[in-house]
Amino acid sequence: MTIEPKKQIKDRIVVCITGASGSIYALALIRWLVGNGYTVDTVASDTGRKVFEYETGTEFSVKAITPQKALLKIHDNDNLFSPLSSGSYKFGSVAIVPCSMGTLGRLATSSGSMLIERVADVALKERRRLVVVPRETPFNQLHINNMLRLSMAGAVILPAMPGFYHRPKTVNDIVHFMVSKILDAMDIPNDLYKRWQG
Repeated sequence: MTIEPKKQIKDRIVVCITGASGSIYALALIRWLVGNGYTVDTVASDTGRKVFEYETGTEFSVKAITPQKALLKIHDNDNLFSPLSSGSYKFGSVAIVPCSMGTLGRLATSSGSMLIERVADVALKERRRLVVVPRETPFNQLHINNMLRLSMAGAVILPAMPGFYHRPKTVNDIVHFMVSKILDAMDIPNDLYKRWQG
């Protein structure tokens, strides 16, 4: 019987994509992770897949997302027999990017019936890192209350609100800023943007 080394567990990341705008963040995050040797499991809602393809112009398939096919696996959101649905499946962190307000509400009440909500629930109950990237504006009180509930349960709430002190010159500079913040929240070293030095 082979025991998976802890380094491999830490280096396995789950990226979930919902139907909010902001799929470019998910695409850049997955490509950075895979490009840096991380194994990525990804799940998208039906609307998440459609928005991903519409906004990025990239087919939601392993082949279109990365040439490093061995490091990326796509799971169906309605497959609760996926290994991601069990706490016995070892992974380091989960990022839900972008996170729609509907998904946020289901996460906050632990009431989802799809794989995205289940993997987030697993992350919380197993005390693994859960980074939620809501993409909505403005927020109403229900949105804010749901974010508070998730934060109190242990999730990191990281709204897609890029800074500009690194003086971005392109859209990619802005995207990389947000991806870097997501990686920071998962304790993954990166140098995607010039950090503030004072």
